[in-house]
Amino acid sequence: MISVSIVGASGYGGGETLRLLLGHPEVQVQQVTSESNAGKFVHRMHPNLRRRTDLKFVSANDLQPCDVLFLALPHGTAMEKIEDWMKLAPIIIDLSADFRLRNPDDYPIWYGHEHTQPAMLSRWVYGIPELHRDEMKTAPYISSAGCLAAAAILGLYPLFQAGVVDMEKPVVIEGKTGSSGAGGGVSLASHHPERSGAMRSFKPTGHRHTAEILQELSFDGVPQASFSATSIEAVRGILSTSHVFLKEPLEDRDLWRIYRKAYAGEPFMRLVKESGGVYRYPEPKILTGSNYCDVGFELDARSGRVVVLAALDNLMKGAAGQAVQALNIRCGFPETTALEFAGLHPV
Repeated sequence: MISVSIVGASGYGGGETLRLLLGHPEVQVQQVTSESNAGKFVHRMHPNLRRRTDLKFVSANDLQPCDVLFLALPHGTAMEKIEDWMKLAPIIIDLSADFRLRNPDDYPIWYGHEHTQPAMLSRWVYGIPELHRDEMKTAPYISSAGCLAAAAILGLYPLFQAGVVDMEKPVVIEGKTGSSGAGGGVSLASHHPERSGAMRSFKPTGHRHTAEILQELSFDGVPQASFSATSIEAVRGILSTSHVFLKEPLEDRDLWRIYRKAYAGEPFMRLVKESGGVYRYPEPKILTGSNYCDVGFELDARSGRVVVLAALDNLMKGAAGQAVQALNIRCGFPETTALEFAGLHPV
């Protein structure tokens, strides 16, 4: 068994990572940290883990060496102490944005600050397994993708990989997301009278996950991708709706062929495009708690436009599940280990 610790385990992403690792047959959770909850039982912050573990939070200053270290810290925090974290574990999986972008010049543009460790960015592998599995197998450092970015990228990647997108035309993406994507911090926007029932555009332009989309979909040049984010009345879940134009006419069966080729054998990618029923297209509600990403599409032959839909649980395939999937790949475990939960219906 390998020893694993989680830095920042009191938040939603850290808590979901802990929940998954407690059920992992090849892992022993050694320590979990929270500065504000040090000395308290884990179930004080994560009541779903009652009688699942008797772990208590510790201060990060008390961390002992381990085999794998997960970082679930606020953006901008991991980079400040990364050299210390590297001394504790040979493998690090970071759930924050601190090492997602390869170009350090992108951080001032999208995150509003310089990267304090720009020379280290080339040592990290971007953490979407479906794109970078081979690199992950030997990587010491893996940086998980942003949840909204993951949904958009997984939906669009097969089309860009196949080279069928008209790069002269814009790609317009909207991500609808539940409230847990903002984390556990309290603000006026998360206050129940302000949040309940809302369908609120909170970042119509300039969302930081745009940088990941541009980075990962750049095959024949950088796409003209524009991204908007909208809050909806849900706790978990993301539905990404993308509009992309083809450079030459294709039929439905051609698109099916492209998507099947890209995701053949992928354990957590499902193509959803039914002719009838309620769940004809991807729906995040039924993915709650699962590590699946469902992708579908609709061809508008008149305009040469493809509407691509991708759904996932932002705390799972968009965060903790993605990170545990990366752990499995890196350590040589079956990729689905501890990630077999299928979601619920109805919920």
